[in-house]
Amino acid sequence: MPKGIVIYYSRTGNTKEMAEIIARAMNKTDLPTECRSVSDVEANEVFGYDAIVIGSPTYYGQMAAQIKQLIDDLVGRHGKLDGKVGAAFTSSANIGGGNETTIMGIIEAMLISGMVVQGDPKGDHYGPVSISKPDKRVEKQCQRCGRRVAKLTNKMMA
Repeated sequence: MPKGIVIYYSRTGNTKEMAEIIARAMNKTDLPTECRSVSDVEANEVFGYDAIVIGSPTYYGQMAAQIKQLIDDLVGRHGKLDGKVGAAFTSSANIGGGNETTIMGIIEAMLISGMVVQGDPKGDHYGPVSISKPDKRVEKQCQRCGRRVAKLTNKMMA
């Protein structure tokens, strides 16, 4: 049976809250999913999951160093994520604070690894974005992301 993981870094708790919402939606959509801080994940563990969702706060338009370190640690195992489903999300203090560049940085690494990343024609196209604490709009976007990742993963791994 396929399984998923939502990996996040959060200093203020906003990105963690988003991660938990996404993981709950994935679980409710019949994809057993763990939600873990990046500090509790070893690079070699990532390969045991069929869906990998990564979230980071936005720092100067980039992902947090802790998330980048995990991605860098995967480089020596290039190709082992091929065919797995990926998604990204971020939180920021400002609109236009680099949210999309942060998400695209994570997605670029996923695509280079051969992962399948599904866009979204509605709402947050590249992945959920929260400005400060997640509100109802962000909660809906996170739920939608989780459901879509779970459905795609279950379809691909059937």
